[in-house]
Amino acid sequence: MKLKPRDPENFYVALQAAGMPEVPREFSVLPQHQVIPGAILAEISNFILSFDRVTAREAWQAAALRDAPVIVQRKRPEVCFFSAWDFHLPPGGAWQLIEFNDNGSGFMFAAIINAVYYEAAGLAQEQRIVAPARLAAFSQHIGDLVAREARAFFGDCPAGLFLILDDAEPLQQGRFRKELQLLCDLLHRRGWQSELGCPAELRWDGQQLLLKGKAVSFIVNRSTDFFWQSEDFSALRTAYHAGRVYVAPNPFTYATRSDKRLLAWLSLSHWDKELGIEPRERQILNDHVPETHLIRTENVEALAQRKQEFVFKPLHGFAGRGLLHSAAVGRSRLRRLVTHSEGYVAQKRVPKPSMETDGVPLWTDLRVWAYRGEIFHLSGRASLRSDRLDLKPPGGWLPTYASL
Repeated sequence: MKLKPRDPENFYVALQAAGMPEVPREFSVLPQHQVIPGAILAEISNFILSFDRVTAREAWQAAALRDAPVIVQRKRPEVCFFSAWDFHLPPGGAWQLIEFNDNGSGFMFAAIINAVYYEAAGLAQEQRIVAPARLAAFSQHIGDLVAREARAFFGDCPAGLFLILDDAEPLQQGRFRKELQLLCDLLHRRGWQSELGCPAELRWDGQQLLLKGKAVSFIVNRSTDFFWQSEDFSALRTAYHAGRVYVAPNPFTYATRSDKRLLAWLSLSHWDKELGIEPRERQILNDHVPETHLIRTENVEALAQRKQEFVFKPLHGFAGRGLLHSAAVGRSRLRRLVTHSEGYVAQKRVPKPSMETDGVPLWTDLRVWAYRGEIFHLSGRASLRSDRLDLKPPGGWLPTYASL
């Protein structure tokens, strides 16, 4: 089902009224939807529970931290409330984890898209489709997760500032800057002081972290400087080491959960004994994590011979940046990636299902949002290309629902 010919414009206007950028000029959204079978989501839920168990294990974390920067070495208790798992659902094959994002963008926008489209398309008549959360209920749930995290860290909700932190350029021009404002407004409605800010604006006074003279307690971190290497992070690094501020995600969670080098451990059994991965967990991982290799000098030749099977991703890339198609990769390029980059992985290519809009083929994916093992949100995207994410119209973010 898709919207009637004259309905998409009304749908776009409703999205903007709910707080999104102008659609489709600033942010592309497809006026069609996908439905994910409940049985698949039940399997994914079991997978996420296994993922959480494995990555929280002492043996896993010790191995992940072994060669990591100093900033990640201290174990931290925070659990990000907008963690997202990205999946491909290949036609005729088992769904596959593509990557895990501990600071995934789009959860507020996706809630708006799912709720507004559900009403606009009359999907309530489709009894097999599970109704998405209404926006007020979704906001309430996100606020409850933040409150739960704050109480777990401080013993109670702190009086200081709740800061949504991102790098300066995304705050000014990023595609998700309005989403950050929506989250800031949500926190403010819960009665918390909340602001947007960038790392360079933070100061450490010897006792507490400050933003424009206000004490900061709780940070929702959207920065893609995952190890806080820039000098702009000096105040935050000090506060973090002092244990005086909540930050999620943070370098510890990135190093133990999100770093793409970990996909090799998840996909291959070579290190199971050292990492403490149990046989039943290995079976789940084998079924749903595509073969992934950290590119090293000793495997360049083998990967070059099989390059058509893989896509090549930077370890610390995001939003598809630095992704290399197999046609652009040969032995010389792989050797340069080993010696002159921050690292790459080769991941077995996993096909995506396709759909059409006005005769144009699009390839779809699934993003599952979960907190402490519980799925609470779905989103999807439809790409103009099968081999990488291209969300230009008529592609875009895709209303996504579960079926009974």
